[in-house]
Amino acid sequence: MEKRLPKYIILKNELLRWIESGRLTPGSQVPSENEIAEQFALSRQTVRQAFSELERQGLLERVQGKGTFVRQAAAVREEAALPRTIGIVTTYISDYIFPHIVRGAEAELRSRGYRLLLASTDNDKEKEMECLRLMLSEPLSGLIIEPTKSAEGNPNLPFYLSMQSRNLPFLMINERYRELEVPCLKVDDELGGLTAVRHLIERGHRRIAGFFKTDDLQGVNRLKGFMHAHREAGVPLPPEHVVTYTTAQKGELPIAQARKLLSSPNPPTAFVAYNDELAVPLIHAARELGLSVPGDVSVVGFDDSALALASGVPLTTLTHPKEEMGREAARRLIAMIEGPAPGAGPGEIGDRLYVPEWIERSSVAGPAARA
Repeated sequence: MEKRLPKYIILKNELLRWIESGRLTPGSQVPSENEIAEQFALSRQTVRQAFSELERQGLLERVQGKGTFVRQAAAVREEAALPRTIGIVTTYISDYIFPHIVRGAEAELRSRGYRLLLASTDNDKEKEMECLRLMLSEPLSGLIIEPTKSAEGNPNLPFYLSMQSRNLPFLMINERYRELEVPCLKVDDELGGLTAVRHLIERGHRRIAGFFKTDDLQGVNRLKGFMHAHREAGVPLPPEHVVTYTTAQKGELPIAQARKLLSSPNPPTAFVAYNDELAVPLIHAARELGLSVPGDVSVVGFDDSALALASGVPLTTLTHPKEEMGREAARRLIAMIEGPAPGAGPGEIGDRLYVPEWIERSSVAGPAARA
């Protein structure tokens, strides 16, 4: 659901028109917050936010004890010549789908005259705190943030409140902390889990095991969809067919549980993996037990990453927009900073929910006679 343009952005755009039309000239004093609030029937807080945005863009300056003034043209030109900077904080930078997200954002930012400052939390809350502290020490125009272990709460809330109190625009990608009302671009993860199981049930599978990382909300929501699909189809879901793990456990626990399930008297005929990064080792684990994919067990991933073609069995998976998400996040953040482009609708600022698409490859077939 798209959000309507915030009132302070609407006011900021109106004040910009006053400056561009000459109604407010360089060096002239801007009406006070009280006067603007009364004229537009807005709160002083909304007016203050609009003033702060224009100050950040170098168009207004406050003089203690005197008021707010339009900056002299020379000062504006000098500041405008400096590159504006956007910070991006992700859980990872150099592997899996994250380089594609960053690449998309960087391309869009560069085309709009912004430079990029990158930081990675390694999916660690303390490192997220360090990254936010670093970012807030820089003269940033805005931030794109992927929350760290979003299902485990937000111990770094003071930093986010500081950004909001400073009127520093920021948005989130992949998920957002539940208590924050900020724009978010994400995949419909619950629909992804639902879609994977529906396709497997249509193929005849009735014993489907799922593997989900649950310290982030993406995994929680994919698990939710996985379970919902079983309920709607009336297919039993034994407790041992739901394997959950944390970031710290992702290297060993799910693979050990997969081997145990495949060696049981009544093994699953299909696996649904939290992502492609896990799906590929699941395929290898099945092969090590002398089983074939998809002959003995079907495997479904998520994210349609480069790994989907790296296991020897082209992986059936669900899409993640990656570069498009990066580009769109950059576009929306710039709209929050500068105001939407002429003719753009309110969708330029707000949430975006991407629908994951089923990509059929070779890792899924009907259940084998072994079942």
